[in-house]
Amino acid sequence: MESFFLALSKYLMITYMAIYSIMCFQAAGAKTKENIKNIYNSQNILIFLLHFTGFLVIYINKPEQKIINLYGLQLLYFIIVLAVFPMLYSTLNRLLLSNMCMLIAIGFVMITRLNYDKCLKQFYIACFATTLTIIVPFMISKISLLKDLTYVYGIIGIVMLGIVFVLGRAVFGAMINIRIFGFSFQPSEFAKIFFVFFIAGMLSQSTRFKHIFITTVFAGIYVIILVLSKDLGGALIFFLVYLFMLYAATSQFLYLFAGLAGGTGASIIAYKLFAHVRVRVAAFKDPWSIIDNEGYQIAQSLFAISAGGWLGTGLCKGMPDKIPVVEKDFIFSAIAEEFGGIFALLLILVCMSCFVAFIRTAVIQKKFFYKLIAYGFGIAYVVQIFLTIGGSIKMIPSTGVTLPLVSYGGSSILGTIIVFSIIQGITVLARSQEKNAVNESDVEDVTVGYSDFTDNNKYKTAKKAMRQIKKK
Repeated sequence: MESFFLALSKYLMITYMAIYSIMCFQAAGAKTKENIKNIYNSQNILIFLLHFTGFLVIYINKPEQKIINLYGLQLLYFIIVLAVFPMLYSTLNRLLLSNMCMLIAIGFVMITRLNYDKCLKQFYIACFATTLTIIVPFMISKISLLKDLTYVYGIIGIVMLGIVFVLGRAVFGAMINIRIFGFSFQPSEFAKIFFVFFIAGMLSQSTRFKHIFITTVFAGIYVIILVLSKDLGGALIFFLVYLFMLYAATSQFLYLFAGLAGGTGASIIAYKLFAHVRVRVAAFKDPWSIIDNEGYQIAQSLFAISAGGWLGTGLCKGMPDKIPVVEKDFIFSAIAEEFGGIFALLLILVCMSCFVAFIRTAVIQKKFFYKLIAYGFGIAYVVQIFLTIGGSIKMIPSTGVTLPLVSYGGSSILGTIIVFSIIQGITVLARSQEKNAVNESDVEDVTVGYSDFTDNNKYKTAKKAMRQIKKK
């Protein structure tokens, strides 16, 4: 019976993911609130089913009580998140909330299969991040002071990046981590948040050339610090975020093309200056000729994806642990091997659904500051997805970037959950603005004809109706 379930499990998980992915795009076209609610509830059930199936397979292959305990804790986490957030914020984006939980669930399953202790640590950080950010949507939607702290954001972000030169330690050639009280942090994950707020604040104030020049200088400082610390993947994300936020604010193709040309030149210079960049490029160009050394990681990644085929080897049946640092930079390859190529493609669709939700939030937001923030985080998210998956499948050289919410990494999951909460706050704010606009429109419709009311009873009726609308 166990062997039958193990053989069936990979098909079940692909089916869950396929139905879930289809529903992501059905929700956008749903016409009634009842249909939308049914879609979200069905998605939540699929999250629980996928999570349960994954942990059951892991337990069958490694029957230890700690697996059951971890599953129970994670189940409670998902129940609380999916129930509490909609209760506190009735107008939040439930699709984005469900997508966040689905990606976290996939990450929990895969990391538990690879390393139980790391998944336990990831789970604790996810709980801390969710508890910390539960108030973020309220802060975004209620505190108007946020748009006035532009230079504070800029300076805090630069300090956070610069601290690696004092407390940092090198990881695979890059000075990106700091260690405090036994905990390791990657400051760039949090500096990215302040960076987006700073750029949004600057560009929402003015898009005159002088103002753009000052903004560009600050953005350049961020990128230069990242380059000097040899975090070139992070530098690329910051650079592209600024470039596309600048284009969104100005609609000037000249800035976009000039930035891309400058970025291309900077990439060539980085190749000349940094040995670890040349190593990654060499591994990208021909990993097979250096498979015993520099090309080993990408070669093993390609072997894993190839071994998985379309349907996967099955959870716990592959050899993803042969890939160095698999739980961080190459978790997509591990998923493709054991869950299959179809599941991996569906995972990309869910990620793209998150990106679309970010951009739609930017579109519906009327305040330019928050519009740019949503757009900036959307660009940062999709660029990170591209870099991670592109490096795993040898589309581009590996950049050492994690897959948001899925890969192991405390700073990554903490920073990403904060970003998702900020987007939820902007969504709540936008829908509150829409509601207020409708109410104001209704009041105007009622009061427009006051001068025509010669009859006192009609006047009283209209005045009563106006009071009721204001109460709403």
